[in-house]
Amino acid sequence: MSTPRKSRDPRTLRPATRLVHGGAMRSQFEETSEALFLTQGYLYDSCAQAEARFKGDAPGFIYSRFSNPTVAMFEQRMALLEGAEAARATASGMAAVTAALMGQLKAGDHVVASRALFGSCLYVVEELLPRFGVASTLVEGSDLAAWTAAIRPNTKTAFLESPTNPTLDVVDIAAVADILHQAGATLVVDNAFASPMLQHPLALGADCVVYSATKHIDGQGRTLGGIILAAEKFIADNVHNFLRQTGPCLSPFNAWVLLKSLETLPLRVGQMDRTAAKIADFLAAHPKVARVVYPGRADHPQRAVAAKQMSGGGTLVAFEVVGGKAAAFAVADALTIIGISNNLGDAKSLVTHPETTTHQRLKPEQRAALGIGPGLLRLSVGLEDPDDLIEDLDQALGKLAAVRSAAE
Repeated sequence: MSTPRKSRDPRTLRPATRLVHGGAMRSQFEETSEALFLTQGYLYDSCAQAEARFKGDAPGFIYSRFSNPTVAMFEQRMALLEGAEAARATASGMAAVTAALMGQLKAGDHVVASRALFGSCLYVVEELLPRFGVASTLVEGSDLAAWTAAIRPNTKTAFLESPTNPTLDVVDIAAVADILHQAGATLVVDNAFASPMLQHPLALGADCVVYSATKHIDGQGRTLGGIILAAEKFIADNVHNFLRQTGPCLSPFNAWVLLKSLETLPLRVGQMDRTAAKIADFLAAHPKVARVVYPGRADHPQRAVAAKQMSGGGTLVAFEVVGGKAAAFAVADALTIIGISNNLGDAKSLVTHPETTTHQRLKPEQRAALGIGPGLLRLSVGLEDPDDLIEDLDQALGKLAAVRSAAE
């Protein structure tokens, strides 16, 4: 393997250029597209070289469960974008979340987390970690006093999403990081909703950021993936050996797909962000919509925080349809362009009903506390023409009166 012919330090480049050239390695064939190394193992020149690599005394690849050239290019490119010293890729976003937390923890430790979490993240914090003797406390993410009050002498780390899934609450990452650091604890942030184009948790004080690369990073509904980014010491102390021994590795093929996706990430997220803002304004003025939640709007409850730490409102819009679950189902079913799916960050616009999908395992009172009502829909805005999407939403919402009349 060799480095590309161009010698400029990629750290001096702007994000869009890093996402095309960052982390690239070339074989002796000098290919223009990143090479795909579908291999499990690697040969050594000698037993002495193998010994040195296994000891960590010499660089090089050993086994693709540990590392792989294509995966390494994806990790390096993401680290350049995020401004991180190191990165480790995983098979999925949930593998990244689980490894980032469990790699730090042992029996007797304590974790604080924002109450508004994706259902699988909530499972890890509330059910999985306690099985191994790790206590957890959930707090209202926007309540800084609650974070402070939840800290215990044995608090080791904290976890949050911002914006949250699905109600798009925004948590003050810098303030929460400061609270944790004063207590000698770390902060892990799931930044999948904002994407690395609109928010940078490490720059805001977080110790570790995780992504479901399945979402905006792939952004075309093709593959699963995850990544953990942090300082080299954090990765070395908490993540590297955990991943090496437990095996939630990213396949080289998926890493190659994600590498190619990164080249268009700024274009995709920028367009989706602009369209989402336009759709949020349309929905806010619609008589069949009870409320709209979008971090880019002035009426968002944490608008000041969003403006401080995000460079855009994001690609997701949450809105509550008048008429509850039946009305929400009717609107989603009547859409002719926007598909029904629990995925997000895709080039295709997608809508989901959180109460019955992503957050269905929560008790009704838990969903109510999070603002997940029966009429709530979460819209992930894609790359279609914004006017086509607005027309699709308008015609679907317009059918609610007919549905109600037939029911009466």
